[in-house]
Amino acid sequence: MTENSTYPMGKIKTIALATDGSDYTDGAVQEAIFFAQACGAKLVVLNVIGIDTELASQATGVHATAATIRGETQTYIDNIKKMAVDNDIEYEVVVEESYQPDKAIVELARQHNADVIIMGRHGRRGLLKLLVGSMTSKIIGHGFPRVQVVPRKATIAGEKILLATDGSEFSQLAVDEAVSMGENCATLKEIYVLSVAFKEADLDQARQVAEEACTKMKGKIGDVKCVPMALVGRAPEVVTTIAREKDVDFILMGGHGKGLSKLLMGHVTEKVIGLAHCAVLVVEKNV
Repeated sequence: MTENSTYPMGKIKTIALATDGSDYTDGAVQEAIFFAQACGAKLVVLNVIGIDTELASQATGVHATAATIRGETQTYIDNIKKMAVDNDIEYEVVVEESYQPDKAIVELARQHNADVIIMGRHGRRGLLKLLVGSMTSKIIGHGFPRVQVVPRKATIAGEKILLATDGSEFSQLAVDEAVSMGENCATLKEIYVLSVAFKEADLDQARQVAEEACTKMKGKIGDVKCVPMALVGRAPEVVTTIAREKDVDFILMGGHGKGLSKLLMGHVTEKVIGLAHCAVLVVEKNV
């Protein structure tokens, strides 16, 4: 398999997989393994155990809980290691305890020079607890350059993507990422560029935003087809509905600056992640 021939994120050397050891992260594990093999990339498995602050003053309780969680997840982690070995993937497993697991995940990903964090959409109690509106939004809010959130049963073929844009500087990051995909992903065939207007009066402006994004990509994405779209409605519902109708592999969106809850167009990114049938890739400024 040719390096970068199937990976829809441009050039990737290191992938950070954040997993809590539950089957909710199965989709993220499968995609991380596939992409690591496709890119010849190193896989860094991050298993961060969240420490309950209520047990902080009870050292025995904290360590006992952490030990239990480690035991519960060991088989799952061992299976990931086996998949890496079977696919000839260089890997490293990092297990840590933290009062702020979201911050620890991002810091560890940066320490290992990861190009992307891949994570599941939901999780179980006591570990990463990857719940929409909680851990997921916090990790995205820390401003890591690329965070891909993968539903449990999602698969990514790298043929069609939906780029959601509002014309902001943060959305331009998503446009730049789409250009990189067009340049590096041989399997990519179509990019749907969607801008959503809240009311009918704003539809022309939304249409212009989508068309300008396609114009910016023209000549840079080879034979990849760029289709501008503009619709009226609530952004999360419209984006996820079109993503399902077009059967895209994933949704591409820009983040919104540094901070735990500052996301594109308010909480649109968070809501899209919760509603999407497919993976969502959020790109952010490298801060």
